[in-house]
Amino acid sequence: MKLLVLLSRIPYPLDKGDKLRAYYQLKQLSRDFEIKVVALDDSNSSERDQEKLRNEFDIQFVKLSKTVIYLKMFRALFSDKPFQVHYFFQRSANLKVKEIVSEFKPDHIYCQLIRTAEYVKNIHSIPKTMDYMDAFSKGMDRRISQNRGIKKFLIKAEASRLLKYENLIFDYFENKTIISSQDQSLIYHPERNSIKVVPNGVDFDFFNPDQSPNQTFDLVFTGNMSYPPNVDGALFLVNEIMPIVWKKMPKAKVLIAGAKPTTAITSLKCSNVVVSGWVDDIRESYSSSSVFIAPMRIGTGLQNKLLEAMSMGVPCITTAFANNALKAVNGESILIGNSKESLAELVINLLNDSVLRKNLSIAGRAFIEANYSWRTSTALLIDSIKHEP
Repeated sequence: MKLLVLLSRIPYPLDKGDKLRAYYQLKQLSRDFEIKVVALDDSNSSERDQEKLRNEFDIQFVKLSKTVIYLKMFRALFSDKPFQVHYFFQRSANLKVKEIVSEFKPDHIYCQLIRTAEYVKNIHSIPKTMDYMDAFSKGMDRRISQNRGIKKFLIKAEASRLLKYENLIFDYFENKTIISSQDQSLIYHPERNSIKVVPNGVDFDFFNPDQSPNQTFDLVFTGNMSYPPNVDGALFLVNEIMPIVWKKMPKAKVLIAGAKPTTAITSLKCSNVVVSGWVDDIRESYSSSSVFIAPMRIGTGLQNKLLEAMSMGVPCITTAFANNALKAVNGESILIGNSKESLAELVINLLNDSVLRKNLSIAGRAFIEANYSWRTSTALLIDSIKHEP
């Protein structure tokens, strides 16, 4: 069976959640299908990254013009489609995608994210699967209160447009998938329960407990540090949670690790806070700390950072908001707090209790192994594709 996979980004390096999901799904899909990958390229991706992907998959990169992107974003002001749909759709790229479809003659088309839907929505002769991944409209809606002025106006407009588009595009695809049942409930379509939940997984061999950790930090928080939910989480951690912790543990050190830190993130640097920026091997960030914390307050989806940290045996603290998708057991495999005070108390107690850290480490790893395998989760996608309605 021939499967065409359409991605909005080149799925490497693994510095964003959609890239990580795409990369590991492709590795599994390649075992069951003859796949052709089409990746839109809106950045100056390196030849090294492209060559790595060519060695693993039959992949074609379709370059998006920056000039056209700027022009389309201006035109998007007068449209009712989401800005991100305008951003990723170009006529020249559309012609190329249609050419590839014509040459490859797939039996099924799999699109990641609604921003790719415009390229194939009107191809009625081939069954299609859309991976919503997250409920983007709700994620955008949660960011409205975090912004002001024109930015707040644009985010509010995008949230409204996404809500409408998520519903509109639903009926163009035979199959739909999403990352969690929480996100499924946030797609406001009358048949949303037909969306199949396909969670993310973890590469257990790669993210395994470090036998000789170099724990130079007490707390670590990781993620793409230009992504608003991660920016909010880091600011919440350093500006609101840690001042409470530092009153009792003045030497507690925090590592903020991840690509593209914004000015707001780099300004957090001080004697007790290190902002590393991009790291070649994120495992070093996890293993360098006694505790991982993900104090998420906005966003959607499943937090890959929690999957990875727990898989490495790092005891984790998070919010109920983030755990709603993860579904770990509070007090057994993870610790959950919702206010700055409760999160600070959990940090202090965990840093002072080596037995609790060990128990969380073991239970956390076991929970991830039992629930978040890429092979198992992608099998749900494969079954959906092979048995489309």
